[in-house]
Amino acid sequence: MHNLTLTKISQGLESGDFTSVEITQHFLDRIKKLDQSDDGFNSFITVTPELALAQARAADERRAAGNATQWTGVPFAHKDIFCTDGVLTTCGSKMLGNFIPPYNATVVENFNKEGAVCLGKTNMDEFAMGSSNETSYFAGVKNPWDKNRIPGGSSGGSAAAVAARLVPAATATDTGGSIRQPAAMCGLTGLKPTYGRCSRFGMIAFASSLDQAGPITRNASDAAMMLNIMSSFDEKDSTS
Repeated sequence: MHNLTLTKISQGLESGDFTSVEITQHFLDRIKKLDQSDDGFNSFITVTPELALAQARAADERRAAGNATQWTGVPFAHKDIFCTDGVLTTCGSKMLGNFIPPYNATVVENFNKEGAVCLGKTNMDEFAMGSSNETSYFAGVKNPWDKNRIPGGSSGGSAAAVAARLVPAATATDTGGSIRQPAAMCGLTGLKPTYGRCSRFGMIAFASSLDQAGPITRNASDAAMMLNIMSSFDEKDSTS
């Protein structure tokens, strides 16, 4: 199942080929085996299995009730720069090593409303200031194609997780190349959207006049599916 694209997973859930709980557990097992071991990719800072499975069960119930959307029950991951209510948000820094936000970023809220399943928070250069994902307090991320090489940054954790088929897609941010560069280095599709397309509310700032949220996926159609849910007008962001 991990070789399915984002759109194929959505279609498989719709047709009943598998449940959200089944595919969520499949990805969680891969993360534990390939990412959290001593020789793992280290693409995640925080994995949230209990929360993910709870979201998956709720998604299956929602689908059974006939209220599903394209994203209901689909697993993915957030870059650890987006504030997540009740879940550790570190920005790859020791300074935020115990920061648990009391609210969600607007991008996070958009996924929650659709019933998507977040598997955890991905590694990154500290405060998004880097292009190799070697500056994270939680250690560097390895490129799944060659563990002796960097995955690019600052969204290296998101790119490595998608490239290693630990998640079908992940959110990311780009100030000066932090989506585009790791996507290129890991053989993926990354998009830096038009400024203001995605809300910056709850996205910890590096340079607010340049920071943009966007998708890292395996292909263009998956990127479109991702951007459609990430983007929205937000009165809490003056540039939205």
